[in-house]
Formats: sequence, structure tokens, C-alpha cells
Amino acid sequence: SWKWLAVMWALIPAINIYNFATCPIEHLVNDENGMGVRQLFRTPVVWLAICLMICSGASELAMAQWASAYAEAALGLSKTLGDLIGPCMFAITMGISRLIFGKYGEKMDLMKFMTGSGILCVICYLLTTLSSNPVIGLTGCIVCGFSVGIMWPGTISITSKKMPAGGTAMFALLAMAGDLGGSIGPGIVGYVTQNSDNNIRVGMGIGLIFPLVLLIMLFILCKGKNT
Repeated sequence: SWKWLAVMWALIPAINIYNFATCPIEHLVNDENGMGVRQLFRTPVVWLAICLMICSGASELAMAQWASAYAEAALGLSKTLGDLIGPCMFAITMGISRLIFGKYGEKMDLMKFMTGSGILCVICYLLTTLSSNPVIGLTGCIVCGFSVGIMWPGTISITSKKMPAGGTAMFALLAMAGDLGGSIGPGIVGYVTQNSDNNIRVGMGIGLIFPLVLLIMLFILCKGKNT
């Protein structure tokens, strides 16, 4: 009865039609006062933010999309158990992270929280890559959801504070960069896995690059702030 399942899932975007239609939208910058794309591309902070968004999307989706396959191939779990414990728990912990950010974000030192999340993400990728213990490997997958939860909204918040006149074009570029990372990350992990005799641990090891680059970009951004 997969057709009825599809109809049930269709209820979610149907409800969102009402949500989007009735949700008030606050315009932070008037369109005529916002920076253009050319102006944005001439601003170093925007390039750093784009790199952060690419790495954020790649770090998140590389783990989220391959967690189930990792649980099956590397840890020997069943398809059902792999889906429930892998991507499902990943999504729950990511939601918890964003809930905390939404509730207490104004009181946080966002740069430190982002840095801590990046370090935690590196540790999680190392656990999934190096550990042969199913519990430890799955713990890496699950906790990774918490570590990446802050990256996307955190980057947008940091950039909007540094570039208050960025306008609609800036947020469009950041969204595009995040989506680009979300497609590149899983693609690279899958390509490396396929070309290493389907060894998904090797693919996950390549995914470690994304949170590492994110940490480097955060360091450059923080250094620029202090100077």
C-alpha cells in the first residue's frame, strides 16, 4: 500500500501551504537598500560565509544520507534497525540542537558554539570511520546530528550580524551554498565508497574533510573579527 503512504506524506506539504500562507515575514532590509550580488562577491566575509554554508550542508547530508547504509554495511544491522537508529536518531538530535539554538541563541557565544560543534562533528566522523564496534559507530552517527544542527542557522546568524545590509541576495546565496554542499557531500562520500570496493568507512573518512574545513573558516572569521 505504498500509494496510500505517499498520500499520507502529502499531508505534510499540504499543511505547510497554510503555514506559509499565514506566516508573517519580517523584512530585515528593504530591497532597495540591500547589497547587490556584485557587491556581495567583493566582500571577503561573504565568501567565508559561502564556504561555511557549503561545509555545513556537506557535513550534515553526508552523514544523514549514508547513515542507514553505514549501519547495514559497516555495522551489520538490518535495514529496519539501521533506518530507525541511524537517520531517525540523527534527525532527532539535530532537532534538539536547533531547538536549543532557537530558545537560547541570543544568550550564546555563537562563534564558540559553532567551533565546539565543528570539533564534535570531527569526532563523530572519526568514530564512524575508525570504530568497528556497532554501538560506538552508531553513537557517532547519532551525535553527529546534534553537532551539525547549529551549523546552517548559525552561519546565517553570524553573517546577518556582520552584513546587516546584505539583503535578500545574500540570503539567497547562502541558501544556494548550503544546498550545493548538501549535494556535493553525499556525492563525494558515495563516489569514494564505490571506488574503494564499496568500503563505506573510507567514504565516511573523506566526509571528515567538511567539518575540518568548516573549523578553518571559523578560525579565519574569528581572527578577522579580532583584527
